[in-house]
Amino acid sequence: MSALSLRGVKKSFGGNAILNGISLDVEPGELIALVGPSGCGKSTLLRILAGLDHADSGEIFVGDRDMSPVAAADRNIAMVFQSYALYPHLTAGQNIAVPLAMKRLSRSQRLPLVGSLLPGQKEIRTGIARDVREMAGLLKIDHLLDRKPGQMSGGQRQRVALARAMVRHPSIFLMDEPLSNLDANLRVHARGEIVELHRRAGVPTLYVTHDQAEALSMADRVAVMIGGNLLQLAAPDVIYNDPAHIEVARFVGQPRINIIQAQAESGRVGFEGIRLALLEKVATGPVSLGIRPEFVRLSPSGRSGLAGRIERLEFLGSEVIAHCRLDASGDIIVAKLAPHEARDLIAGMKVGILLAPEQAMVFGPEGKRLRIAAGARQEPAYV
Repeated sequence: MSALSLRGVKKSFGGNAILNGISLDVEPGELIALVGPSGCGKSTLLRILAGLDHADSGEIFVGDRDMSPVAAADRNIAMVFQSYALYPHLTAGQNIAVPLAMKRLSRSQRLPLVGSLLPGQKEIRTGIARDVREMAGLLKIDHLLDRKPGQMSGGQRQRVALARAMVRHPSIFLMDEPLSNLDANLRVHARGEIVELHRRAGVPTLYVTHDQAEALSMADRVAVMIGGNLLQLAAPDVIYNDPAHIEVARFVGQPRINIIQAQAESGRVGFEGIRLALLEKVATGPVSLGIRPEFVRLSPSGRSGLAGRIERLEFLGSEVIAHCRLDASGDIIVAKLAPHEARDLIAGMKVGILLAPEQAMVFGPEGKRLRIAAGARQEPAYV
């Protein structure tokens, strides 16, 4: 049985559809990254799961329990917000203790003066303090328990927010872009920490991000959402190497995939000398070819490949990104090169642009992937 199941979840605001029937299953101990551009519905979906918003239709199950009629406080679903949402007047320890106090203490026991006089309150508070110290030690923030949020760095506040969510041992863990407020170096370090904590806790997790590097490096599976639709849910390597839709291919990958307009005749695709084997389903008409920048090479002599000119070069240390314009169509083709491959290249130089047909992906007019026939041979290796 899946730890979390969504079936046809829909949501609209003011007549604008935000979620168009989202369905997915999260397995026990799995981390799924929800990735997509701003406004695609990722955060809305998390708020619905947490009970902070209500779906217009659809079903949400945690195990075999229907969550639709359950109040947010009773769902045992923890959420870490982008802003961390820490109480500024409370110390880190007090912030972490909030969900435990709400769960274990009655309303009268939580009163500042009267509560301390009620039977059992002291023992419960002692247990809460013990659990807070244990969680703080796990996240290596036990030295911060007496500090208030304004006295902590962004990374420290992030750990406090994580501790507050984890201390209650939730059945589902939701994270809404928790690293977006950190600087680049700290964000990379924090990725590894979150993955390690997730493995230790074993709690099914939905992690929302617009950063594809976070999604690909952290998740067991990646769900790509665009325009309120879940276009593909698969392992990170499948999302990158075998996208099922042109929008998935465009969104995932840096630099972005090269998309070239081509023509299919009787199922065979051709474009300025590129020859692809027959598609599984015979097609005739316009199609799109997608080729990742790492499968593009440049010939300084210009004697082979497609005629073009280098528009600009970007040196990124371990790689060089070359932006080239095709002479025939005016399209921009991006190549990802090793530094030694770009040593003699300069902006404005005429080059031959070499594409690898065997690495090309073919997409139909509606954006869906068209498969190359199994066992079909691609010739030549480059054109």
